[in-house]
Amino acid sequence: MDIEATYINIGGQFISESVVMAKKLQGIKAYIFDWDGVFNNGHKNPQGGSSFSEVDSMGTNLLRFSHFLKHGRLPISAVISGEKNETAFYFCRRECFEYSFFKTPNKTIALDFICEQNRILPSEVAYFFDDVLDLSIAALCGLRIMVNRNANPLLTDFCVKNNLVDYLTGAEGGAYAVREGSELLCGLHHNFNEVISNRVIYSPQYNDYIQQRRLIETAFFTVKDNVVQAAEI
Repeated sequence: MDIEATYINIGGQFISESVVMAKKLQGIKAYIFDWDGVFNNGHKNPQGGSSFSEVDSMGTNLLRFSHFLKHGRLPISAVISGEKNETAFYFCRRECFEYSFFKTPNKTIALDFICEQNRILPSEVAYFFDDVLDLSIAALCGLRIMVNRNANPLLTDFCVKNNLVDYLTGAEGGAYAVREGSELLCGLHHNFNEVISNRVIYSPQYNDYIQQRRLIETAFFTVKDNVVQAAEI
């Protein structure tokens, strides 16, 4: 299958060629996601919360399993949000992400913390994002998936011209953009069919992955006065 043609056909845009992205992906050790505008369309309920889709949730699971099959170990996984969102906390706990950051206006502080804690470099991080608050991280990370939005062509153009994005999704936030980006990276791992086949039969490899994943307890943090603080959630 021609990966680029497949994703271009659904509206995706490769700012970096797929072969370049695949090379970058080889060194990735962590997957970090923004929340609002990425897992959802950015709309808030009266309590300030915003939702996610099971379709996108499965995408993150398939991506982490793909990484596990490729490298023999789990990747680091995190959500970094500028706001406090109970649904994001629930998602991170349920999906066994290592980190959930909230109320983090300067996201590079959270990125630096995660990298220091795990002895990795920002260049070893893949980042899913959508808006201005994310650009400081996008400038540092090794692989950048930007959730595209027809409403902000000037921002998109800025990101492209300033080398802040490798792939622009065809789907918008809330329309399964996370699933799109996740399956793309599985494809660039060259093991998508293996991922699906193992999941279908709940193979020993998939069971091993799930058992290791279940050992992860999500740690919650916020940033105050440019200092990372642990939070009780």
